[in-house]
Amino acid sequence: MSRWPKIPLGFRLFLPYFVLVIITAYYVSSTLLQSIKPAVRQTTEETLIDTSKLLAVLVQQDLKAGTLNDSKIAQLLQHYGQQLSQGNYHQRIYVTDKNGIVLVDSSGQDVGEDYSQWNDVYLTLRGKYGARSTRQDENDPLSSVMYVAAPVYDGSEIIGSITVVKANRSFQPLIEAAKNKVLTLLLLVSVLALLIGAAITWRINKALHKLIVFAKKMGRGEKAEKPTFRIFYEYRQLSSALESMQQELDGKNYIEQYVQTLTHELKSPLAAVKGASEILQTPLSAEQQAKFSKNIELESQRMQDLIERLLNLAMIEQQQQLNESKEIDLSQLIHNVCVSAAPRVVKQQIKLIQPSEPLVIQGDPFLLQQAVYNLIENALDFTPKHGEIRFLITVREQQVQIDISNQGPFIPSYALSRVCERFYSLARPETGKKSTGLGLNFVEQVAKLHGGKLTISNTEQGVKVSLIIKNST
Repeated sequence: MSRWPKIPLGFRLFLPYFVLVIITAYYVSSTLLQSIKPAVRQTTEETLIDTSKLLAVLVQQDLKAGTLNDSKIAQLLQHYGQQLSQGNYHQRIYVTDKNGIVLVDSSGQDVGEDYSQWNDVYLTLRGKYGARSTRQDENDPLSSVMYVAAPVYDGSEIIGSITVVKANRSFQPLIEAAKNKVLTLLLLVSVLALLIGAAITWRINKALHKLIVFAKKMGRGEKAEKPTFRIFYEYRQLSSALESMQQELDGKNYIEQYVQTLTHELKSPLAAVKGASEILQTPLSAEQQAKFSKNIELESQRMQDLIERLLNLAMIEQQQQLNESKEIDLSQLIHNVCVSAAPRVVKQQIKLIQPSEPLVIQGDPFLLQQAVYNLIENALDFTPKHGEIRFLITVREQQVQIDISNQGPFIPSYALSRVCERFYSLARPETGKKSTGLGLNFVEQVAKLHGGKLTISNTEQGVKVSLIIKNST
């Protein structure tokens, strides 16, 4: 079974719009271009009618008196004809008597000729609208000439006619200029309409792509910032609905997962507490009572630490973006964390090298402080006495990298890819005990919220942990 090719939605929307614009432009241009010539001819004809009526009034007295041939009007018409012949305008004015005999001709050619058979003269002398259009060359449509006549009255009697002649070729440049203007304007409007359509299509595709990326990230369980839409409010409503649905599903799954995890992780300390309490109910020496009481205290503290870390991790994993972001002096933040860890540093006689240069970044001060504290606690767990822990801050482009290096044992190759997993932990060199396995996972979540990541690697001196965050200051 054949499948339709995958065509982007924007293109599918733009294609019919494109066809509609082209068809509209074609029909509008065709209609306008076809109406230009008749409109120009009609306007020209109306002008000729007005001119012929005006001239008819001017020649009326001389025509009535029979002195038209020697009149001033006749001289002016002949002079007018001479000027037109020099310019090759194909324009002419002639006057006939009531029998259709030409009395005055501006071209000076047909004086005395009988024009009574021509429609312009024939119809005008009978009180009708007289006009005709005749081609000079049958094979050339532009060679047609327009003849418009007006009657010359003596009271109510028609005593002659006057015809104004104009060649169509004389107003053809106007027609061509009008056509070119119409075509240019339609072309510009069509291109503008297509550009606007393409821009809207691009915006629709871009908005849809944002939604797809947002949905895919949520489907993979990644932290994704909800896209914003200023124009397409329907997309904004859809993104909000997707976010709400994901939060509800995540909340349900999260609770189920954490209940199972907490139940599993609390089994061991609860069993130890129960066992110690049962033993304490039997006759024991003071030393044994103190030992098992201490076990109950340690396991209770272990359960409390586990619950607190799970709650912190649950809180940060539910965040899609930073709730608080402000300017932080990173060097001062690291110094504050080192002051908190000072008792252990002194006890283990660790050499702690801190950054001294102030560096202002943008971020959540509480989360970053907790993350750095987890990292230094982890480093202290694996650094031997008289060892060294070194902080190094590197700024590159739009990122800030905080390196914490210690001289502890190398991380086994099989564990390098798993140390950030939830509840995965390596035994501490001094005690052989494992932690909750939530510290590095918490730091990794903090890094992601700040647009960065957490990397861990072995070096020649020991282990280096790098907290990379986005520098948006």
